[in-house]
Amino acid sequence: MHNIIKKHPVIAILRNTPPEDLGNYVQALYDGGFRAFEVSFSAEGAAGQLAWIKEHLPEDACVGAGTILTEDDARRAVQAGADFMLSPSSDPPVMEYCRSRQIPLLPGVFSPTDVSRCLSYGYRTLKLFPASDLPLHYIKSLKGPFPQAEFVAVGGISPENTAEYLNAGYVGVGIGSSLTDKTLFARKDWGQITEDIRRFLGGKIC
Repeated sequence: MHNIIKKHPVIAILRNTPPEDLGNYVQALYDGGFRAFEVSFSAEGAAGQLAWIKEHLPEDACVGAGTILTEDDARRAVQAGADFMLSPSSDPPVMEYCRSRQIPLLPGVFSPTDVSRCLSYGYRTLKLFPASDLPLHYIKSLKGPFPQAEFVAVGGISPENTAEYLNAGYVGVGIGSSLTDKTLFARKDWGQITEDIRRFLGGKIC
C-alpha cells in the first residue's frame, strides 16, 4: 500500500454516487488530475460501480474498494476488480485475507492498540479515521512509539485543509463528500468541477 499512496497521495472517495451521474463525475475527477479512487462498499451497487470505473477509465487509474468490514466484502471487492482495499477498522480476518492474497490494504486505526495490531500483521501504512476528530499533532504522538508506521488521514478532510494534513506529516489523504461543490454537482456542471479539481491539485497527478 505504501507504493500506491506514494504515487497517489490524494484519493477521491466515491460514496452513494447516483448511477446516472457516475460516468460524468468520475471522468470530471480524472480530467482534473485524480488517478486514485475509492468506491465505498457501504453503498448499494458499489461493486458494480467499481467494476464500471475499472472498465471505462484509462489503465493509469487505480481503483480501490472502501469500507471493507468483512471477508465477504473483501471477496466481492476482488471479484469487482479492486486494485486495493480500505477499511475504517483493523479487523483481523480482513487483514489476514488481504495479507494471504497479497492484496494492498489500508486498515483503519484510531488508537495505539489499533496501530500495534496492524503492525503485527505486517501493515505499516495505515488509515487514521476519523482524522478530523483528533488533534492535528496526534500523528506525532503515534509515531513516537511507532516510528515505522505512516498514516493517511480520512474523515473530515477537504481541499481546504489537505495541505495542512500533509504538512503535519501524513503521507496521504482521502476526500469524500467535501471533494466538490454540491451546487455544481446538482447542476451537473462537470466542466467547472474539473477546473476546481485541477486548481486544487495544482497540476499534480494524484
